[in-house]
Amino acid sequence: MLAEDSVLLREGLTGLLGRCGHRVVAAVGDAEALVAAVGEHSPDVVVTDVRMPPGFQDEGLRAAVRLRRERPNLPVLVLSQYVQRSYAGELLDSGDGTGLGYLLKDRVGQVEEFVEALCEVAAGGTVVDPEVVRQLLRRRRDPLERLTPREREVLALVAEGRSNGSIARALVVSEAAVGKHIGSILTKLDLPPAEETHRRVLAVLAYLRA
Repeated sequence: MLAEDSVLLREGLTGLLGRCGHRVVAAVGDAEALVAAVGEHSPDVVVTDVRMPPGFQDEGLRAAVRLRRERPNLPVLVLSQYVQRSYAGELLDSGDGTGLGYLLKDRVGQVEEFVEALCEVAAGGTVVDPEVVRQLLRRRRDPLERLTPREREVLALVAEGRSNGSIARALVVSEAAVGKHIGSILTKLDLPPAEETHRRVLAVLAYLRA
């Protein structure tokens, strides 16, 4: 099962996998179609990009996390140009941690390397690009390390359950300034807009874990 929004890459991967003896039961271009196709075809392994329509943020990765929640033993290989840290860790922690992979397109040097990784994931193994590991470990060391002292102060007040107005009064700044600080905090914590999550709550959770 293949999910990739680029038509040329999608068709190229479909042909490549066919030549290597694999059958692509469905090739789709967005996350919603991915979830539907998995339900219809029950594939042996899913290969998905991270950023897909409609928002080109992390739709593919969120779909993969959702699928692993529903089907813990479903092998998933993420193939992307990006390390989407906000959900990559959750995906790699899903199920029993087996049958998972995360490769960066620009770092796959050989066709054989990709096909071997796919077979490894399909067989229940784990294949993760070292750069993905490096970025995830950096985030887990201290997710707040990128915040300024003022942003940490704002986040601490958010964690107390205060509104923007209350934070503004406590810090003697305008509500607009507080809004800008919160926007910067969400960006630095890799929390892009998403329909299924509340970014302010996720930011507080990151603060409490740190």
